[in-house]
Amino acid sequence: MTQPLSDQTIALVKATVPALEAHGLDIVNEMYSRMFQNPNIRDLFNQSHHGDAGSQPRALTGAILAYASNIENLGALAPAVERIAQKHVGLQILPEHYPHVAEALLGAIKAVLGDAATDEILAAWGEAYWFLANILIAREQRVYSEQKDATGGWNGWRDFRVEDVVRESSVINSFVLRPVDGGAVMRHKPGQYLTFWLEIPGHPPVKRNYSISAAPNGETYRISVKREPLGLASGWLHDEAKPGTVLKVAAPAGEFFLAAHVERPVILLSGGVGLTPMVAMLETLAEGEAGVPVHYVHGTHDRDTHAMRDHVRAVAGRGKSITVTDFHQTPLEDEVAGRDYDVAGIITDEWLVANTPVGEADYYICGPRPFLRHAVSTLSLAGVPSDRIHYEFFGPADELLAA
Repeated sequence: MTQPLSDQTIALVKATVPALEAHGLDIVNEMYSRMFQNPNIRDLFNQSHHGDAGSQPRALTGAILAYASNIENLGALAPAVERIAQKHVGLQILPEHYPHVAEALLGAIKAVLGDAATDEILAAWGEAYWFLANILIAREQRVYSEQKDATGGWNGWRDFRVEDVVRESSVINSFVLRPVDGGAVMRHKPGQYLTFWLEIPGHPPVKRNYSISAAPNGETYRISVKREPLGLASGWLHDEAKPGTVLKVAAPAGEFFLAAHVERPVILLSGGVGLTPMVAMLETLAEGEAGVPVHYVHGTHDRDTHAMRDHVRAVAGRGKSITVTDFHQTPLEDEVAGRDYDVAGIITDEWLVANTPVGEADYYICGPRPFLRHAVSTLSLAGVPSDRIHYEFFGPADELLAA
């Protein structure tokens, strides 16, 4: 069991909060600069989050500040810790990687803060880092064991062959994957993702997470990938991944998934490519005869960007009490309401509150950050308890050793 933090360490870490607010991003950038001198450590990270926009450094800066601010009340960070552990498992982070981060973090604090980073401050941050690291290592080891012991499960990278490619919209393709070894695959929890190790000519190894967009079947997985502007991985998958292409894949992971036992109405709410985990949940609910009302609500730009529309409606038709509502923000001139979409415009607060059972349902939400923030805020203000609002977003993880 991890030893509790000492009172002195808690006080010293709390005392650094003003310095972190002023210089946190500089510390994080310096930390990454030090870590990335080691190619083996650099390749653990999603480099698309470390470019000019610096989304991952900003996220990590916020995470470190949140950790320091809540150092005496770490229970408040439990959901974030689980999310970090799941991301690490997907990326195959192992205990031997943690000392590299500790060395880089403490060195960065000293380099940026100078004389203000006394030996006492550095010792306190070293203790605080390893306190959290040991919690993560223990949780990750449990997840690795669960994956290895599951029927069809594995650790590390397993070769999968692309069995089929389906064009779902003008920007989204689905890829059906079957293991090269011909064995079974572990049954994922609907909503979880796969992590891919992609070897793209002219680039270091690329790691990406893609949600599984099909219910578990024990034989194959399906991912549905949006081609992102200037997206290295998504562009390569769209242009180069054909039937027969072999990809390295880590076992399913992620803390966002459909409850094993559904007892209340379920609202599946998505924007854009955020539909991918929702389709997996919808298929599962339709197959399982959950016996509760299910409402699939999706928003996209128009018919051309609307992925899997016919598939979703066919799945809904196989289940009981499943309703589908599609929003097209800017319908094309030849689109017809009731045929191509249900509602023109965006998913509004008023519509969501008026057309879903806010006092009874569980909400599963996925989409771009602005969509997600707005939906969560709307539901919270409408009185939906926080434990009934479940969400996932696509982007850099807010973590201390991350994608």
